[in-house]
Amino acid sequence: MRDVAVIGVGMLRFGELWEKSLRDLCVEASLAAIRDAGVERIDSLVVGCMASGLFTEQEHLSNLLADSLGMGPVPATRVECACASGGVALRSGLMEVASGMSEIVLVVGAEKMTDVSGEACTATLATAADQEYEAFCGATFPGLSAMIARAYMEKFGATSAQLAAVAVKNHANGALNPLAQYQSKITVEEVLKSIMVADPLHVLDCSPVSDGAAACILCPLERAAKLSRKAPVRISGVGFATDSIALYRRPELTRLPAIELSAQRAFKMAGRKPSDIQVAELHDAFTIMEICALEEVGIVERGQGAQAAPAGRTALNGPIPVNTSGGLKSKGHPVGATGVAQAHEIVLQLRGEAGPRQVKGARIGLTQNMGGTGGSSVVHIFEA
Repeated sequence: MRDVAVIGVGMLRFGELWEKSLRDLCVEASLAAIRDAGVERIDSLVVGCMASGLFTEQEHLSNLLADSLGMGPVPATRVECACASGGVALRSGLMEVASGMSEIVLVVGAEKMTDVSGEACTATLATAADQEYEAFCGATFPGLSAMIARAYMEKFGATSAQLAAVAVKNHANGALNPLAQYQSKITVEEVLKSIMVADPLHVLDCSPVSDGAAACILCPLERAAKLSRKAPVRISGVGFATDSIALYRRPELTRLPAIELSAQRAFKMAGRKPSDIQVAELHDAFTIMEICALEEVGIVERGQGAQAAPAGRTALNGPIPVNTSGGLKSKGHPVGATGVAQAHEIVLQLRGEAGPRQVKGARIGLTQNMGGTGGSSVVHIFEA
């Protein structure tokens, strides 16, 4: 297989974008990535989106984007893997380039979530759970994640204040990101006083409903210097894994094996280990998920994840900065866009273009994007 590089990235600010359609989001992010790369053609495009049919009544999104960009008749594909749709779309685009099927691939992640009511949004997101044995019984993702949090707290003695510290850290990072949905700092006290959504998770432990899109341009590493004016960032490893979709079927609620396995596969492909990672974007749809992901990818020891944020280990100036973009918690979580937005942040970091949130000397980064309560997980490793 050929080595693959990211030579362009684009993203618009996440938020409640009432004035923009799903088409607008996809097109704007795509054009931003194309301009960033400076390329004049695209050979193929891949779109990651979880539920455009339910959120906006628009299916055939890949064709819509190719048409709206004036790129027909390029092959265009849509990828769906719940909240991991963007990350899996990136993997699909990587495989096209690595295999030699395409030279220049546009990868887009997008979701427009605010065109439906809150109730309809919750029901749509619940389609990523087991419909017969979880959603039908009233389980929502805040509820399922709260079960994980409660089990973790009971097993390892973690506290609500430690969970809140994750949100505080990520909001501090998001305050430095002009593309983040929420650009304000919060305190542990504010998190603990916010509305309880599903005990022990407060509303400020949860990522918001968001609209947004992000995009990347991929090409063979050997051609990157000729095709683009930007310094290429190589994707040196990728790992993908699945687990039982239903939480009740797992033997241990505090474990997310799909994350562990996807990380192991990515590290093996890259010839790297967790201690090599200098900056990471982890899937923090809920604060407990960042804590679990830290352990599953190997950044901290089992049972030590809740202590990382309070101790400053994952802070912007800490030993291993995590979610420098603000994460899903502060940057926002348009579910299909998240995996590509994570790549956008890591590429900026490795280029040295992250501004006030720049991690000094960052050369190797990691993204981890998952669907459901860890039913699927994809990990990418990037190198400057």
